[in-house]
Amino acid sequence: MKRALFPGSFDPFTVGHLDIVERGIKIFDEIVIGIGTNSEKKYMFSLQQRLAFITRCFEHESRVRVATYEGLTVDYCRDIEADFILRGIRNNGDFEFEKAIARTNRHMSEIETVFLLTSAETSYISSSIVREIIRNNGDYSTFIPPQIKI
Repeated sequence: MKRALFPGSFDPFTVGHLDIVERGIKIFDEIVIGIGTNSEKKYMFSLQQRLAFITRCFEHESRVRVATYEGLTVDYCRDIEADFILRGIRNNGDFEFEKAIARTNRHMSEIETVFLLTSAETSYISSSIVREIIRNNGDYSTFIPPQIKI
C-alpha cells in the first residue's frame, strides 16, 4: 500500500490544500493529513477546530484520514507506516524551502517527499493570507472548502 502523509498546520485548511489532496489520492492508496503542532506558532484555530474542519471535507473519502501529531514528521511517518510525504509547491520560494526539508528528511529516513505543483487557480492562496482576510472581516469563502464553516 502506498501511504503518504500530507503534513501541515492547516490554519486554516484552504482550497489549495484540498486540491493537493484530491490530486494526491490519484497517486497514493491512502493519504493521512497530519496536523502537526508547533509550540512556536500562534494559531487562529484550535487543534480540535482544525481537525473538525478537515475531517468534514473528507467524510465521504475513505482513503483520506485526518490525525494530529507532535514531534518530527519522519517519526510520525514511521508510526503510521507512510513511505511518502506529500507537499504542495506554489512558487520558487516554496520549492527552495521544501527542498531543504525534503533532503533533511531523506537523510534521516528512507521516506521520499513527493511534490505536486499547485494548480494555477490556487497558487496564490496561503493560510496566512486567508487568516488576514478573516481577521479583517473580509469574504474568505472562495479560499476555503465549502464544508468548512467558520
